Amino acid sequence: MLRKLDELTLDNSFAALPEAFYTRLLPRAPGNPRLLHANADAAALIGLAPAELHTPAFLAVVSGQQPLPGGDTLAAVYSGHQFGVWAGQLGDGRAHLLGEVVGPAGNWELQLKGAGLTPYSRMGDGRAVLRSSVREYLASEAMHGLGIPTTRALALVVSDDPVMRETRETAAIVTRMSPSFVRFGSFEHWSARRDPERLRQLADYVIDKFYPACREAAGEHGELLALLREVSQRTARLMAGWQSVGFCHGVMNTDNMSILGLALDYGPYGFMDAFQLGHVCNHSDTEGRYAWNRQPSVALWNLYRLAGSLHTLVPDAEALRAVLAEYEGVFTRAFHERMAAKLGLSAWQADDEALLDDLLRLMHESRSDFTLTFRALARAVRGQVGQFLDHFIDREAAQAWWDRLSARHAADGRAPQARADGMDAVNPLYVLRNHLAEQAIRAAAQGDASEIERLLSLLRQPCRAQAGAEAYAALPPDWAADLSVSCSS
Repeated sequence: MLRKLDELTLDNSFAALPEAFYTRLLPRAPGNPRLLHANADAAALIGLAPAELHTPAFLAVVSGQQPLPGGDTLAAVYSGHQFGVWAGQLGDGRAHLLGEVVGPAGNWELQLKGAGLTPYSRMGDGRAVLRSSVREYLASEAMHGLGIPTTRALALVVSDDPVMRETRETAAIVTRMSPSFVRFGSFEHWSARRDPERLRQLADYVIDKFYPACREAAGEHGELLALLREVSQRTARLMAGWQSVGFCHGVMNTDNMSILGLALDYGPYGFMDAFQLGHVCNHSDTEGRYAWNRQPSVALWNLYRLAGSLHTLVPDAEALRAVLAEYEGVFTRAFHERMAAKLGLSAWQADDEALLDDLLRLMHESRSDFTLTFRALARAVRGQVGQFLDHFIDREAAQAWWDRLSARHAADGRAPQARADGMDAVNPLYVLRNHLAEQAIRAAAQGDASEIERLLSLLRQPCRAQAGAEAYAALPPDWAADLSVSCSS
């Protein structure tokens, strides 16, 4: 049953931890806040009735003017490695956790991003800007539409208050949702402080709340090793999802890695247009640490930092390493499973590695559009091979590769129509390209949320073609080449 805002049931389990884990404080609402968009799909997850999204009470909560009824507002502390360097104490510098709502199918924490200064803001102003807020609002829903684990977005509030980034911009607030916002850096914080008691409290909280089966693990420290295994495997599968859709996160710092294996903290991300193996979407990443082809290994590096934190409680370093040694196999199997489906194969075989590598090499050499090239494979199965070949400079080499895939399909045995339909069901037609996000940002700056609504309608079912949406599935316009995103995004 869907409820009113003040009828929601709250748990607030993170707030029940000792106060060393956070600071209780209220948000600071921007001037003249206005609701630009609210997400009814996300609202249903917490059992909130759609009509509530348009009430003054809802705006008061998601703009930071009033606390969530029954909530316990706080900002969490954590630490982390940023671009491979220990950054020390960090924390929710512009985020306020409002409370944890008991939803129809699980609990969700609500968090305002951009709601003002906290004790962890360091040199920041505690604000988020319209540009980054629209991008995050859309990205989490786009990722969900692709079937990849992610935080969600409930509401987007705008204001005319000025905020200085690379240029003068205006303030905005995103209401984010997640079962938990605990990060790898949350564990690093207590390990770095040499506080095993707090570290153990955090581990017990995460295990009991999210990984209770870990309590059944045998052996000394079995539950902690099982926790690391679960986080490692979820992270591996998350990376397989990212790689399979050409997604670059842009800033895979340990404080941006979810302990639940969710895509978290959408900043300078990007879905690739022209494919490059070493594509870097964040122009702040001058050394290419977070390039597309490095994301799986960076995730493992981050998991080693998490394991290093748990080493405070688990003296057996070899046992921790043995758990992390399983990561590559989990990632590889998950990635191969996704790529087999994208290529129209019933199951992955050893020789398919060369087939995929050669396709990616051809795409790299031609700067083929990642999304549209894979989408064109189903058309080729239906006999429109030329539409696939059009994505390559060397059509002869692409034809030779297609002949190899066709032979593999013939050995696979499925009917062409069923195969093509299956490929269309996993190869998206619509992704959140930077220029599409930019169009939504420009409209939002004029108070127009129609482009956000249009994108959400497409991104919720990204593999299904919709009439009149051809422009959203086209190659990016020339002006899109001038777009760039950075850590200020």
